[in-house]
Amino acid sequence: MNFRQVRKKIKTIGNVKKITNAMQMVSAVKMKKAQLTAQEGKLYRQTLEGMINRVLSDNAELKSGLLANKKEGGRNLIIIISSNKGLAGSFHFNLLRFIFSDIDTSKNDFIVLGKKAADFITKIKGTILADFSSEPVFEESASAIFSLAISEYELDNYDSVYLVYNEFKSSFQFSPIKKMLLPVKNVKKNTDEVVKAQVGNYLIEPSAEEIVEPLLIDYLTETIRGAILDSQASEHSARMMAMKNATDSAGEIIDGLTLLRNKLRQASITGELLDMMSSTLSN
Repeated sequence: MNFRQVRKKIKTIGNVKKITNAMQMVSAVKMKKAQLTAQEGKLYRQTLEGMINRVLSDNAELKSGLLANKKEGGRNLIIIISSNKGLAGSFHFNLLRFIFSDIDTSKNDFIVLGKKAADFITKIKGTILADFSSEPVFEESASAIFSLAISEYELDNYDSVYLVYNEFKSSFQFSPIKKMLLPVKNVKKNTDEVVKAQVGNYLIEPSAEEIVEPLLIDYLTETIRGAILDSQASEHSARMMAMKNATDSAGEIIDGLTLLRNKLRQASITGELLDMMSSTLSN
C-alpha cells in the first residue's frame, strides 16, 4: 500500500466515522424520547392494573372470556415486535435467536410487526396470520393487533396469545421476553400512593360485569402499545451502542493508518535523501 492509497483510505474511513457518529447522536435522542413515552404509558397501565385488581377482588364471582383458561396442547398465537431497520447491533439477533430456540413454529402462528421478524418467520416456514410492518407508526397499530388477536382467541382458534419483544431495562441493557397476553393472568396490585390512599370499594355503574370487560380490553391494548414502545427504546439503544462502537473502531483504524502514512512519508523522505547523497558522492 503506497502513500496515496493510505491517504485515500483515511479520508474514506473519516467520512464513515462522521456518519456513524451522527447516527449515534440521532439514536440517543430517539431512545430518550421512546423511553419517556414508555414510562408515561407505564403509569397508566399500572393504574388500570389497580382498578382491575380491585374490581375482581370485590367481585370474585365475575366471569370473563378474557380470564378463562382453555385446554392446553392446542395452537398459540404469538405477536412478535421487531423493526423494519437494521444497523441495530444485537437487537434483532437476540430476539430472533430467542424465537428460534424457545418457540416451536409447528404449534404457533404469528402476528408480526417489523420486516426483520416477518422475513425470519418466513425463512423458518412459520405461519404469519397478519403482518403490520407497513404501518408508518407502529404504536398506532396496537388496537388493530389486539382486535385481530382477541377475535381469533374468542373463536377458539388459539388457546393462548403471547407477546414476544425486546424489553427495555436501561440505556445499555435490554433482553427478549415472552409475555402471556390472553388469557389474562397475574394482574398485580397497584402500589401507587394515590391508589393506596383510596378507601372503600368502588361504586360501579351500571355493573361490575359490564365494566370489567372494557377495562381488560383497554389494559391489554395498552400492554401491546407499551411493548411496542419498549421495543423501540431497545432498538434505538442498540443502534446507539452499535454506532458508538463503529465510531470508536473507525477512530482506531484511522489512528493505525495515520501511523502507517507517517512511516511511508518518512521512508519516502529518507529514500530521497539517500538518493541525493548518493548522487552528490558520485559527482
